[in-house]
Amino acid sequence: MNVRVRLAPSPTGNLHIGTARTAVFNWLFARNQGGQFILRVEDTDVERSKSEYTDNILEGLTWLGMNWDEGPSFQSERLETYRQAVQTLLDKGLAYRCYTASAELDEMREAQKANKQAPRYDNRHRNLTSKERAAFEGEGRQAVIRFIIDDDRTISWNDMVRDTVTWKGSDLGGDM
Repeated sequence: MNVRVRLAPSPTGNLHIGTARTAVFNWLFARNQGGQFILRVEDTDVERSKSEYTDNILEGLTWLGMNWDEGPSFQSERLETYRQAVQTLLDKGLAYRCYTASAELDEMREAQKANKQAPRYDNRHRNLTSKERAAFEGEGRQAVIRFIIDDDRTISWNDMVRDTVTWKGSDLGGDM
């Protein structure tokens, strides 16, 4: 098995202990397994990302004795790749555009909390018609992309640390 692990810090502040811990763990794991340690900078928050924070993070990782086998790559330079991947998911029916406003999501969570229910998205925009989508876009609503997670689906994978991990779709809180 070819081990590839990554660290994906967001340059919205200086290197902090949580990122440093994750970096050390992933770096040691990659080295122990003869794998690769990848550094990918999550700089898509254009409002808060700053080059001085990127510099601080890279300097801190170097000070910790880390080196990376690939990167640093920057998310902001790969946006077209992500757009293409999203379109593939939409075309295959594995995801959809959701126009639920933040205020609606807040109301949904508060109602669920009041009823002592776990928060979950109700999939309300999963099956919108093109006319309904156009109406939301006409209102100026911005869409997010949600993965379709069927409640009756079982999702399993073999994790090198935890062995076999299995989730029911219903445990994941609706489409995400």
